[in-house]
Amino acid sequence: MIEIRQQLLTENDCYKAGKKIQPVGVMVHSTGANNPYLWRYLPGNDEIGHNKYNNHWNQPKPDGRSVCVHAFIGKDKNGKVRIYQTLPWDHRGWHAGSKANDTHIGFEICEDDLTDRQYFEEVYETAIQLCVYLCQLFPSIKTENIIGHYEGYQRGIASNHSDPQHWFKRFNKTMDMFRAEVKRRLEQVGGEQSMPDQGKGEIIYVVQKGDSLSKIAEKYGTTWQVLAEYNNIANPSLIYPGQKIKIPSDAKEKAEKEELLLRIDKLEQEIKTLKTENTLLNYKLNKIKEIVG
Repeated sequence: MIEIRQQLLTENDCYKAGKKIQPVGVMVHSTGANNPYLWRYLPGNDEIGHNKYNNHWNQPKPDGRSVCVHAFIGKDKNGKVRIYQTLPWDHRGWHAGSKANDTHIGFEICEDDLTDRQYFEEVYETAIQLCVYLCQLFPSIKTENIIGHYEGYQRGIASNHSDPQHWFKRFNKTMDMFRAEVKRRLEQVGGEQSMPDQGKGEIIYVVQKGDSLSKIAEKYGTTWQVLAEYNNIANPSLIYPGQKIKIPSDAKEKAEKEELLLRIDKLEQEIKTLKTENTLLNYKLNKIKEIVG
């Protein structure tokens, strides 16, 4: 089961622009810097560590550039490879430098010095899992449209960069091999049109200072009741910074179903009330008829 943490870059000008897209592809990037740790690009938390140099991407123009991606893959402070989502998936990112911003989800793989095979294999596998998840989440994404930044340039939809091929080829990997593996796994779970099963592809949200379960639920179009039940939270008023909240892939659907059931219940109560009032009205009418008659 893929685990996706979240730390949205809400201070980045890209996030504030608030434009939406219907994704038809995914663009794979690598950072081009010898720092595999997530805290380099995120403000950080107790899991990944904290950026002490204020050169993270949660600011209007990181390093003076208009840039933002949907996710990063890299190491937490203990060296474990993780995915951190940094933009809503259907948000228009600033990662391609051209037309692909309007069509592609983009994520960065944090590079090291490009010599550690174990680290490469871990992030390569994690990137495959993320692409499988995104293809399931958005049936509009086809495997042939999962491309590296350099392929985007070749197609005329991205700026001139060589990533991630310069890293892949060091370990005998290509984007063709990457796409083939994504396609193979999608076929195993029912094809590119299949949606994630309940409990698969859930997002792991790390509670921040000032959060409440209601605020978190609102971000994902669901209710605090759904999140409380899914996470076995007995007291929804007691959550704390650093706590991990699981967001089920069907959280929105659960909330909509719950709201529909509440509406049905309310309607049934209104019908009962009307029936009671109608019975009382008939009784009064009959009494009047008896008196008049």
